[in-house]
Amino acid sequence: MSFLSATLDRVKPSPTIAISTKAAEMKAAGQDVISLSAGEPDFDTPQHIKDAAVQAIADGKTKYTAPDGIPELKAAIATKMERDHGLDYLPSQVSVGTGGKQVLYNALMATLNPGDEVVIPAPYWVSYPDMVLLAGGTPVVAEASIQTGFKLTADQLEAAITDKTKWLIFNSPSNPTGAGYSWDEMKELTDVLMRHPHVWVMTDDMYEHLAYDDFKFCTPAQVEPGLYDRTLTVNGVSKAYAMTGWRIGYAAGPEHLIKAMRKVQSQSTSNPSSISQYAALAALNGPQDFLADNAKLFERRRNLVVDMLNKAEGISCPNPEGAFYVYPSISGLIGKKTPEGVQINSDEIFVTELLSAKGVAAVHGAAFGLSPNFRVSYATSDALLEDACTRIQDFCASLV
Repeated sequence: MSFLSATLDRVKPSPTIAISTKAAEMKAAGQDVISLSAGEPDFDTPQHIKDAAVQAIADGKTKYTAPDGIPELKAAIATKMERDHGLDYLPSQVSVGTGGKQVLYNALMATLNPGDEVVIPAPYWVSYPDMVLLAGGTPVVAEASIQTGFKLTADQLEAAITDKTKWLIFNSPSNPTGAGYSWDEMKELTDVLMRHPHVWVMTDDMYEHLAYDDFKFCTPAQVEPGLYDRTLTVNGVSKAYAMTGWRIGYAAGPEHLIKAMRKVQSQSTSNPSSISQYAALAALNGPQDFLADNAKLFERRRNLVVDMLNKAEGISCPNPEGAFYVYPSISGLIGKKTPEGVQINSDEIFVTELLSAKGVAAVHGAAFGLSPNFRVSYATSDALLEDACTRIQDFCASLV
């Protein structure tokens, strides 16, 4: 009999972390590696946020807090929801966790029973299905295609819903594709959900401030007020405020759900770092003008990467609406061979050989539920992106 839980057999380690770790090991060994696998901004946390953290330490704000967040931060999150989306929440309807991942996990642990289904559009963030499995539920993958811009259609959502469906997990702009749903596209999906009152919506809005061209971010409860009482709107400070390591995520939703999530958190990690909470308070209440500047920088990088990857032989790269990822197809390369005779039979082999031959680390599409593709994060400098894309072009040209 194994000492380890059988539940662990249902899940796998995060592939994005595995790729980043491998790239770091190669760099440490002195190899020339450009990592396009990490999902975090390459610039520093704004100074006023760091100053708030230092001040919190100086003021002795280093003790335990309430399990799911200090009152001031909950109030700031409620204000942000009203300011940005016109959604009215009380602080008692807000939960703060150690990153968005914990908040999502808390909600699933608090609500799922064996047999409950969770609809997850693919391509998906790698952790969604495994968190559902750990919580005892069953992930139901609804596959979007490159033909629809990696966006789920109303018909696909309708077909995925059964009487066992408890949640739809929704992410726009998306990791890994950068696909963002317009108001009209979102309304088509919320219309489906209104016909199925037993289905709740868990919306991951982590990339809301990274929107490009004429795309305007919207969130489901904003588009369809009728979903307010069965929507958990999840967000955090990691991406927009370059605070990935501070580990602060949050959610707003019905009070009875928030209370249940608090119970889960109180018996696991308890409160997030008190210092990080005061830093997040400064992020949400402080200047917001730099968010638009950062979005412009990422838009320029997106344009560079999309242009260069579409010039690579056998690659087709859609132009995403947001986030800092692209999700190109390598269907034109499947079956080809490297100069060493390795056949490219899958996107996993493609990224493995790309890393070995050219020192470019990316994540294979199978990790996100849709192949043959790979994910590139363009959250790094223009110079490194140009170098990396040139190497990808050279690698593709070498295949026969």
